Amino acid sequence: MKTVIPTPAQPSIPVTGRTERFPVRRIFCIGRNYADHAREMGASVDKANPMFFTKPADAIVTDGADVPYPSATNDLHHEVEMVVALGAGGSDLSVEQAAALVWGYGVGLDLTRRDLQAQAKAKGAPWDVAKGFDHSAPISALVPASEAVPTAATRIALDINGELRQQATLADMVLDVPEILSALSRLFELKAGDIVYTGTPAGVAALSRGDRFRATLEGIATLEGRVV
Repeated sequence: MKTVIPTPAQPSIPVTGRTERFPVRRIFCIGRNYADHAREMGASVDKANPMFFTKPADAIVTDGADVPYPSATNDLHHEVEMVVALGAGGSDLSVEQAAALVWGYGVGLDLTRRDLQAQAKAKGAPWDVAKGFDHSAPISALVPASEAVPTAATRIALDINGELRQQATLADMVLDVPEILSALSRLFELKAGDIVYTGTPAGVAALSRGDRFRATLEGIATLEGRVV
């Protein structure tokens, strides 16, 4: 196909132990999926009506690259999250059908311009500029589900400059992965190449230029980097 402008690069994520990469189609995120985080944000949890938002595919930051501090904010926050990558798709899926979509797992940060989010909330406006900005989705290499699958006891954690900021086990999630994917599939047609950020535990806080972060999905994935 000939194009009238240069074809944009395909965002992709490295895969542990492989030279092939995982191409990213869309990034979905779920909010308020840990009750303690919802409480710290002054919100309630509605399991029957989960809240979703998106980021552009090219918001990912991979391969340990530096994360630029974004413009238009003085309050950049970290949110550590397990990320699932889909190898198949579908619409209106049952929980059992949705579980079969997962190709692999990683750990990432849902970076948030918290001041802009607060302004949007106050106006009842969308969160796009608070969540979907450039470099807002750092992510580790993916591990195929054929090689490792997290359990309810798997710990997720984030250290900033060597200090523990966030930690939980996946048992603390309001919706588990199949439930998240089933709910998403009633709103969007999911496809191979989609990735889903699955929510953050309590302890979100500000990041500054020069901060170093280390996020872990216990025994599966590690993400390290710095804010510049």
